[in-house]
Amino acid sequence: MTTPTQPDLARGAPVQSRIRLDTSLRRWFARNLGLWRSRRTYFFTEDDVVLRVDMNLRIEVHAERVDGDEGYRFTWWPEGDQPFFQIKPDYRPEGTMEARLCGHQLRRSSGDLAGAPTISQIRQIDEHTMAFQSHDDDREVLEQIRLVDQDNYCSRSIHTWRHGSLELVEFHHEIRLEPAGEPIA
Repeated sequence: MTTPTQPDLARGAPVQSRIRLDTSLRRWFARNLGLWRSRRTYFFTEDDVVLRVDMNLRIEVHAERVDGDEGYRFTWWPEGDQPFFQIKPDYRPEGTMEARLCGHQLRRSSGDLAGAPTISQIRQIDEHTMAFQSHDDDREVLEQIRLVDQDNYCSRSIHTWRHGSLELVEFHHEIRLEPAGEPIA
């Protein structure tokens, strides 16, 4: 964090009170923009159930930044009729979530299950892979996302613990269907 000098304050320079996002993290998020087909497998450890679901996921960027933060919109919907949502009604078959990058955090308007806003800590593993660690209601979630083959594919592994016990393991294989569109006005 930088502290402005007295001459800076006298000239009316804006006070920089927040850590700026590094360019490699912004670049990685930009590489995720577009429409993806998401083939998902869920392993529910409590009842030893394995379920599959096919989804579509659109990731867009907002044209204007809020307080200097990049803003994104995630929209998802199922491919056709998916029995997954009758078996697991706590999951939303479709929806929209707004998210903002703030330093090395992703602030989401809602979590996957709880629906309440969540904050994920972001750790860059390499130029293609990020790890997100968050709390969603009474769950701890660790998600690793890797872009593969010139960003045409994406691999996600998500592990969820509830009260210290592994509750759910997810694997998502995603294929890019469309490149990024125009930023959202």
